[in-house]
Amino acid sequence: METTSVLFVCTHNSARSQMAEGLLRDRYGDRYDVYSAGTERTHVRPLAVDVMSELDIDLSDHTSKTIDDLGDRTFDIVITVCDAAREACPYLPAEKKNLHRSFDDPSAAEGTAEERRAAFRRVRDELADWIDETFAPETTEA
Repeated sequence: METTSVLFVCTHNSARSQMAEGLLRDRYGDRYDVYSAGTERTHVRPLAVDVMSELDIDLSDHTSKTIDDLGDRTFDIVITVCDAAREACPYLPAEKKNLHRSFDDPSAAEGTAEERRAAFRRVRDELADWIDETFAPETTEA
């Protein structure tokens, strides 16, 4: 079975796109070849790694990448997961479909350590629900 290539894009490739990549690969990796990148390189947020490990998804070896780091590779589906990346990446066309679904940036959360962790969990769970709605075999719209 041929897999469909998917690229998740957000500004820093530090939380949302990394979590989305991990979730899609974990849940439907037999059907999708999954990547993530950003418009700027930073680092993968430790809280993103931590909350994903709660689902037994290991992001500890992930690194922040830019779209340029992917070279000339093309993708069947390109998904922007924040409004800033959507505005910065109109030049990144997908072979089959471009999708956009904006999620809050958990990295911007303030408060106690537990309040920040809760923000990462909430966005993780919202990403998971959207990925299931969009990519599950019986409901695939992608």
